[in-house]
Amino acid sequence: MKRRPLGLLLAAAILSGAAAQTPTAPATPAPAQPATPAAPATPAAPAAVPATPARPTRPAANYVALGVFYYEQGKFDEAYVAFRAASEADPRNTDALLGLGRAQVKLRLYAPAIETLRRLVALDPRNISAYIALAQAYQQQYIGASDRASVTGNLGEAQRVLTEAEATVQVIGGTDRDLNLSKVWNERGYVFKLQGDGGRAIDAFKQASALNPENDVILFNLGDMYYATGNLVAALDSLQQAVIADPRDPYNRAYYAKLLALSGNVTAAKPEAAQAARLAPTNSYAVGQYGVVSYLAGDSTTARTQLTQAVKLDPLRYPEFYFYLGRLDLDAGDLKAARENLTRAAALGSTTPEYMYYLGLSYERGAGTIAPDRLKARENYERALKLSPNYALAREGLSRVR
Repeated sequence: MKRRPLGLLLAAAILSGAAAQTPTAPATPAPAQPATPAAPATPAAPAAVPATPARPTRPAANYVALGVFYYEQGKFDEAYVAFRAASEADPRNTDALLGLGRAQVKLRLYAPAIETLRRLVALDPRNISAYIALAQAYQQQYIGASDRASVTGNLGEAQRVLTEAEATVQVIGGTDRDLNLSKVWNERGYVFKLQGDGGRAIDAFKQASALNPENDVILFNLGDMYYATGNLVAALDSLQQAVIADPRDPYNRAYYAKLLALSGNVTAAKPEAAQAARLAPTNSYAVGQYGVVSYLAGDSTTARTQLTQAVKLDPLRYPEFYFYLGRLDLDAGDLKAARENLTRAAALGSTTPEYMYYLGLSYERGAGTIAPDRLKARENYERALKLSPNYALAREGLSRVR
């Protein structure tokens, strides 16, 4: 799901309010009092020393507002510093702790983030956002772990936290009940997806959508799971609803365009993809999906331009774009470039068998001064089959290079 932080307008409003606060007035020096001599030999007492003016203390709300501003800008280091200062100024400020925990997750400080958010839940057990953020921290620690065995309990912990969140929502009730429950169910969908349970993930996203039917983010997530489980028709329907719910969201429109192209309707897909890129010309996802759709439509020139720009905008986030650049290179017979791009795709998307298959194919082929490498081809076909034992193309490739 596309996680959206607090808005800039909110940050500006908080900053404006904080700026208007009157600083602490310095202490007024006490006037010197003349001493009464006790005896002629006793000197007069010295005058009282003026009190040192108290240094104004910046309210925690100012730091929170600054942290929100930096977080919105993607400046997570600065956001972390601001939220930490807020939590030090007021250790019971729930906004400060929530922002600090989220910033720590962004900086991959997962253990401190979990500790911060646990503290927040203990401090404010009715704070639904705290439960959601804590569940997300467990998930991100699991995703970011080089050794998944060391964090095997994280997904179970995330589900436990979400169960507590649901129970809390039921107790609180109120007009936000359905909205809060939709957040819980949406997050459950993520956890089920990570647990490899596509059916329960779909059920969770459907439950979230039933509670919050106009939410485009939930519709996006539901469509994504339908596509992941092979139901392209249902995925298209869900993404179309997401575009209708928020026509200016580049993620919804770009993904919808890609699914249209994969369904064979490239005529409708290309203008949708182009519109997504126009809506967000610096958004790597929107720009890259325009490249993917262009490739599927047979427009290699536009595909290469858009895909190259996408990986410049965000070199590490989307292995799919390196994959399609590698496909373009294979089609053009540039095996050196193909191997480079497909290696990047396979490294960043190590659980996608298609990336391994095409990397194997690039090593199986030879052209000009680039010789075939049957050993590397075999290794990558085997990796693809390990990920997907019924992958027919990989099995055929393996039989060719044995």
